[in-house]
Amino acid sequence: MKCRHCKTPLKHVFLNLGYAPHSNAYLNQNQLSHPEKEFPLKLFVCHNCWLVQTEDYSNRADLFTEDYAYFSSVSSSWLKHSQHYAEMIQKRLNLNENSFVIEVASNDGYLLKNFVAEGIPCVGIEPTDSTADASEKIGVPVIREFFGEEFAKSLAQNNQQADLIIGNNVYAHVPDINDFTLGLKTALKQGGTITLEFPHLLNLIRFKQFDTAYHEHYSYLSLYSVIQIFKMAGLRIFDVEKLTTHGGSLRVYGCHTEDARTNTEAVTELLNEEKEYGMQDLSVYLSFQNEADKIKSELINFLTTQQQNGKKVGAYGAAAKGNTLLNYGKIDNRLISFVCDAAPSKQGKYLPGSHIPVYHPDQLSESKPDYVLILPWNLKEEISAQINYVRDWGGKLVIPAPELTVLD
Repeated sequence: MKCRHCKTPLKHVFLNLGYAPHSNAYLNQNQLSHPEKEFPLKLFVCHNCWLVQTEDYSNRADLFTEDYAYFSSVSSSWLKHSQHYAEMIQKRLNLNENSFVIEVASNDGYLLKNFVAEGIPCVGIEPTDSTADASEKIGVPVIREFFGEEFAKSLAQNNQQADLIIGNNVYAHVPDINDFTLGLKTALKQGGTITLEFPHLLNLIRFKQFDTAYHEHYSYLSLYSVIQIFKMAGLRIFDVEKLTTHGGSLRVYGCHTEDARTNTEAVTELLNEEKEYGMQDLSVYLSFQNEADKIKSELINFLTTQQQNGKKVGAYGAAAKGNTLLNYGKIDNRLISFVCDAAPSKQGKYLPGSHIPVYHPDQLSESKPDYVLILPWNLKEEISAQINYVRDWGGKLVIPAPELTVLD
C-alpha cells in the first residue's frame, strides 16, 4: 500500500487492532444469526508526509449507507458548539443574504439550520438518505452526493462556488483525501474561506485515544500533514484554533494559495508544538501500540472482576469509539448486559461485533446496574450530568478509556 497523499510506500504500522466489523454497522434481531463481515483495522504512518491512515479495505459505499445511524443532533453539546461556530463565522466573514455557504457532510442539518435562520443561502452535501431526509424536514437544502473534484466542478459550472465551505468531522472520513481537497479548491470562490474540524492526531497520541480509530476514519491528521495536502491542491492554511470537541480537535481556516490574507502566529506555534512533541519522529508512532494494549487489558480485568463478584455492568452511548474498544477487547454481552443510547435510530438494535443490545435510556432505571460505562468518553461531562440518577441506587459511572476511571 502507498500513502494516500504522497504515494510513498507504507511500511510502518502505527496501530493494529485486529479484525472488526464496521463501527456503525448496527444489527437488527434477524442479522444476529448471520455471519458478520470483519475487516482489518490497521493504521500505518507515512514517514514522508506523516499522514496516519487505515489499511485499504473498506469501501465508502459500505460505510455510509442509506440507513446510516449517526445523527449529529442527538448531542446537545455538539448542537451548542455548532451554533457558536455559526454565530462566530457569520461575523468574522460578514456573511449575508448575498453570500453562499456549502457544508460537506451536512448530516441532519444540525449546523446549516443556523444559516437558514439568518437568511444566508446555503446547501448541504450529504450522501446518506437517512440524515438527508432529516435535514430537508427542517428546511435545510441538500444535494445527495459524495463530495470530490468532479462534483465540485458541477457546482462551479452552476455558479455555486462558495464564500464559505464547512467540513466538520468529514476530512478524516474520505478515502481519497487528495481528490476531496481538490474539490474544496474547485468549489471555493476567490477570496472565500474553508473551515475544517477534525480530531488532532497529537491528542490521539498524547492521551492514548486509540479507540478513535475505526474504518470510517481513513486519515488521522496533524496540522503538518494537512498543510502538505492543502499545498498540493493550491490551498493554504492561514489560521488554526484548538477545540475541545472529540477529545481535542483542530479547526483550520483555508484559502486559495494566492489569497491576500497572511498566516497567523497560531499556525507557526502549533507546527512548533507538534514538532517538539515528536510528530515527525518515527519512534513516537511505533511505541503507541503498547498504550492501546494496556487500556484494553485494564478494561477486561475490570469487567471480569465485576462478573466474578456478581455485579451487573451496563453502558451508555452506542458510539463508534465504544465499538472499537469493545471489539478490540473481544468484549460482548456476557460482560456488558446492555447499552443505552438517546438516538432512536440505534435503539432496538445490537452493537456490531459484541452484539450488546441497545436500549432507550429508561432501561438504566429499570435494570439498575452496579456500574455504567460511558463509552463516548469525549462526552463524559454531558452524559454524567444526564444520568447522574444512577447514583440513587448506589450505581457508579465508569470512564473506560483513555484511562479506566470510576467516578465518585
